[in-house]
Amino acid sequence: MANSKLEEIIKKFGKHDKDVGSPEVQIAILTEEILNLTKHLQKHPKDYNSKRGLILKIAQRRKLLKYLEKKSVTRYKKVKDILKL
Repeated sequence: MANSKLEEIIKKFGKHDKDVGSPEVQIAILTEEILNLTKHLQKHPKDYNSKRGLILKIAQRRKLLKYLEKKSVTRYKKVKDILKL
């Protein structure tokens, strides 16, 4: 992922400029990586290592969404609406 795209995600979802640890930012970054891997796998369907990485990223995002839903439903709904999940 490009550095500028990462900075843009952090500005949009983060609490401050260097916030990469909050669940909202992590979910947004994982979503971007999932979209990139999906595009890659459409061109290269037999790339099994990337497919495994995609499955792991989806599972990680699901766990973070579940955590955020338990912690704060309003933040969960906001992230879900913005990312269109």
